[in-house]
Amino acid sequence: MGRTVEARCAVPVAASGETVWQRATDWASQGEWMLGTEVFVVDGHGGLGATLAAFTGAGSVGVLDTMRIVRFEPPHRCRVEHTGNVVRGEGGFEVVREGPHSARFVWWEALRLPTALAWGWPLARPAFLWGLRRSLETFARLCREREGSAGERD
Repeated sequence: MGRTVEARCAVPVAASGETVWQRATDWASQGEWMLGTEVFVVDGHGGLGATLAAFTGAGSVGVLDTMRIVRFEPPHRCRVEHTGNVVRGEGGFEVVREGPHSARFVWWEALRLPTALAWGWPLARPAFLWGLRRSLETFARLCREREGSAGERD
């Protein structure tokens, strides 16, 4: 049957909550900040009920993660149900506004892994968290840059 493993990471973002939300839900651009991942909207408009597919890997070797958006509360939180053959469970993110131009971005996963993969989770977890943190730090930088360039146009 497997077991559920959890991961959570949060980063401060020097940008408005609205900018953070817009960047996080621009599914097609997630590959710009999520390490080795491309995301596609398969069905729907990218909001509640939409189906997404994320391929993580290099070249043709990797994992396809299909998911459905089951909670969509702009500009605060999004939750997905992972529906793939390998990646199952749930995940999501939350944008916590901390000021007019500051927010905290929290990403979490609760994945049901097959028993064979679950045994390796204690070894894989540090690398997973490192990649997630690095991705979210890139995300925070891109949000800051987007907001900075928008301010320069005003």
